[in-house]
Amino acid sequence: MTTIKGSILIRRPVEEVFDFVADERNEPAYNPQLRSVEKTTPGPIGAGTLWHVVATSGKRSTPFALEVTKYTRPSRLESMTRMATADINGALTFVPDASGTRMSWSWDLGLKGMLKLATPPFAAVGRRQEQRIWSSLK
Repeated sequence: MTTIKGSILIRRPVEEVFDFVADERNEPAYNPQLRSVEKTTPGPIGAGTLWHVVATSGKRSTPFALEVTKYTRPSRLESMTRMATADINGALTFVPDASGTRMSWSWDLGLKGMLKLATPPFAAVGRRQEQRIWSSLK
């Protein structure tokens, strides 16, 4: 298990940033690796909301499930992502700042099977990828 952490400043009000990020259907707008996102549970977004996501890497598509495990508007959003190759458990935090919102992430990456041996390089790539994705949100 390894942890991927980072943060960015977004020049928007905290409620606006939280609401936009909490709705996974918005992520393809700033994460070009996501091909589709579908909310699979009824009702408003909150703890227990499930998403079916398809990501692409090169010509390969990877489906996965994402569950909102904690929803504390507008300060904290926790989730669990389950993939064939990894489980990712973590949180986004949203803190008001004089210039907007300080959004931070902390993901616990648990690779499965033989991929466990490649945890250090996956962690390094994950850190760069998360910074790039969230910077695109700004």
